[in-house]
Amino acid sequence: MTGRFGITRASDGSVPRQGRPAYVNPHAAESIGAVEAIYGGALGPDLAVSTFRNIHRLFPTRTVAAAGTPRPLPSSDRRLGPVAVEIDGATYGFDDALALDRVTGLIVLKDGAVVHETYRHGNRPDTRWMSMSVAKSVTSTLLGAAIAEGHVGGLDDMVTDHVPALAGSAYDGVTVGDILLMASGVAWDETYTNPASDRRDLLRAQIAQQPGALMAVMAALPRAGEPGTRHTYSTGETQVLGEVVRGATGLPLAEYLSRTIWTPYGMETDAEWWLDAPGGAEIGGSGLCATLRDYARFGQFFLGGGVIDGRSVLPEGWTEAAGRRQTLRTGAEIDYGYMWWPAWTATSMADRAFTAVGIHGQYLYLNPARNIVVVLNCARSAPTGQEPVETMALIDAVVGAIR
Repeated sequence: MTGRFGITRASDGSVPRQGRPAYVNPHAAESIGAVEAIYGGALGPDLAVSTFRNIHRLFPTRTVAAAGTPRPLPSSDRRLGPVAVEIDGATYGFDDALALDRVTGLIVLKDGAVVHETYRHGNRPDTRWMSMSVAKSVTSTLLGAAIAEGHVGGLDDMVTDHVPALAGSAYDGVTVGDILLMASGVAWDETYTNPASDRRDLLRAQIAQQPGALMAVMAALPRAGEPGTRHTYSTGETQVLGEVVRGATGLPLAEYLSRTIWTPYGMETDAEWWLDAPGGAEIGGSGLCATLRDYARFGQFFLGGGVIDGRSVLPEGWTEAAGRRQTLRTGAEIDYGYMWWPAWTATSMADRAFTAVGIHGQYLYLNPARNIVVVLNCARSAPTGQEPVETMALIDAVVGAIR
């Protein structure tokens, strides 16, 4: 069938690829909500579930091709003991915490083997789930790969050298390193539920599906401070970073991800990634759609230092730097890494843990001290503020229960 953007798809919404069977979406017949409702917090609980596992139907996508032979995820001899989450004097059992936080999938790896794996709300091992801002950590990893391969000279490269569409804008004088820390000095309002915010302006440009529309939004923004002197969380900065990678490598992000990590590391299932226009550029800050197990494999790849079969895909020290607090040009420390979040609970901080986080409840948690990966997907109706059991406390309890 042909979709509304003129892309030929299989009946389940996938794009068939020659030489490999198309992914069969087990949830293809479900109803989905509108993308504005996702960001506006207007999805009901059940519609959130069906929408978040069908986001490839909201926009055109490009396939991130997987390998022919998946990297094994063997079962671990370890198991989870009793999980008790203690918050402000209240104790939540494991099943209660999963139910309250509307968890749809949880996988725990220890030393690369599966300690625990569970699916809820009808999800399955072959269910692909939206990433939201977990995609930011994937995009920043692709920058690392582009530096390792020599496509980008380093963090001191100028953004406009790789993204000519931003020349003459507030991004003049901004380095790739500034963007990586979301410290360009360019003004930005990330409020998801405010229709007048910059984040919603960027979303409207994505909905318009006109080539170059997202960079036009970014080029029109005013300066709010000197580059490298202030950190402002901005999905727009990740879109710029994606354009840096695309401009430097000459490849779409989905193809570059497939070539550098997805295929050589042995991901099991093709992923899909939202585009800004039919045949256009990927949405660097969201819209990657993959299975729970492949998110876990990506986490294990990163936890292992970005090495595949003895070959370093990322610059030396990149994965360690990515997950720790970074320092601005002023010397001020920020609670942010290379588009990863350093852990914020005492237990995880002691282990130097860090995590990718997406609105509505996506977490890709890495604990280098214990060689543990936890991936947790949720189906919360609102972008933020719906976390009865604080997720990092739940993850700490899960890590502590590994026996």
